[in-house]
Order: sequence, then structure tokens, then C-alpha cells
Amino acid sequence: MALTHLNPGSLHRNPAFSQGVLIEGPEDLLVVGGQNGVDAQGQIVSPELGAQTEQALRNVLAVLAEGGATQEHVAKLTIYLDTNANVAEGYAASQRVWGNHPTAITVLLVPGFARPGILVEIDALAQIPPRSR
Repeated sequence: MALTHLNPGSLHRNPAFSQGVLIEGPEDLLVVGGQNGVDAQGQIVSPELGAQTEQALRNVLAVLAEGGATQEHVAKLTIYLDTNANVAEGYAASQRVWGNHPTAITVLLVPGFARPGILVEIDALAQIPPRSR
């Protein structure tokens, strides 16, 4: 089994973590690390949950693409929301980017994130299709 650390050029780079890790083996899995509403320079895109959710999901899609997958290959999303966030606002924003893909989803309310101003974090687990290897 081999691990390939993924850091798409369109996402902020940080030496402390990878944006995703491809687990290559009999069945390749892609683990997408928690994505926030930040741009390629690491700046928070907006103080609003909707804009942050849209950006976080675009970041998830970028890591998926880097690993040879699309949202159709995602088995699970975990969405962490600030306890003061409006869940309906986050859901509406996710529909604009993610659409109606029947992904298993867990939503957790958390008291805060390591970086002030972050309202949402999304991670994913995807199986890489054999044709993209």
C-alpha cells in the first residue's frame, strides 16, 4: 500500500498538513482533509456561512480532481458547523455546489475552529474509479 499526499495548486499550501491523501492498494481510497472556506492564498472568503460552505465544497472538489475522482465517487462527507451557524443556510449553499448527489453525510455542530472566523469544515472519503489509475 502506498500513500500519495495531494495539494492542488488552487488550494492554500501549509507544511503542517496535506489537503488529501490517496491510499493506493487493491482498492484506492482518497481521504480529503478538512476543507474550510478559504481561497488559494489561505484567506477566508467571507464572514458568511453560505459563501464559506460553497468555497469549502469547491476545495473538496479540487482535491477530488487532483486524486482522479469526482463527487460521484464520494462515499461520505463529514460537515462540521459552528454551533451558532444557521444549518439551513449551509444546506442551501451546499446544494448550489454539491447538488443532489446521494452521499452519506454526517453534520456535527462544534463550538469553534482553530482559526477564528471559520464557520464550516468539510472532509470526504472517496473510492477512486479503476479507469483513472
